[in-house]
Amino acid sequence: MDRDTEVVTRTQTSSFIRDVIQFTLIALLIVVPVRWFIAQPFIVHGKSMDPTFTSGQYLIIDQISYRFEDPARGDVIIMRFPENESVFFIKRIIGLPGETVELQGSRVIIRAPNTEPIVLAQPYLAGATFRPEYATYTLGDGEYFVMGDNRDQSSDSRVWGPLPERDIVGRVFVRLFPPATISLFPGFTSTP
Repeated sequence: MDRDTEVVTRTQTSSFIRDVIQFTLIALLIVVPVRWFIAQPFIVHGKSMDPTFTSGQYLIIDQISYRFEDPARGDVIIMRFPENESVFFIKRIIGLPGETVELQGSRVIIRAPNTEPIVLAQPYLAGATFRPEYATYTLGDGEYFVMGDNRDQSSDSRVWGPLPERDIVGRVFVRLFPPATISLFPGFTSTP
């Protein structure tokens, strides 16, 4: 091999390495902020949201919209478990700040100051069986009452109390896997 060929080969190799490093840095500058501030992937584990969400489903979470609007009743969210913030749960928002959530058997009644009580329509519970419960929970500012759709298999606000708003990571934006279940805002229901 002559000297000119050796110089060209070294130049091509260093150019390739520099291109790979530049591409990696640009990708990190784009991906990391999106992952931390806008959207995040999660995989469902457990039965607390059956049949709406089942183990193994791959979800993308919208982390930005709650910076501009308040969480709403019926939203399905990913949250940090208040007793161990390294653990994440998927739950449905049932009660909003300032409301009183009353469980009467299988019915959920929402009471708020200066309004008529609301009996929640819960179509996501169709066909579900669970033990009747009787309890009342009053929420303070910045507190939400969350429950799993599979009430007998869910550790939720009935067990550990109201969820502080700071523990809400985001709402479920899209279900990507399995392919037959692909949908936008899966599980969302506009309840009164």
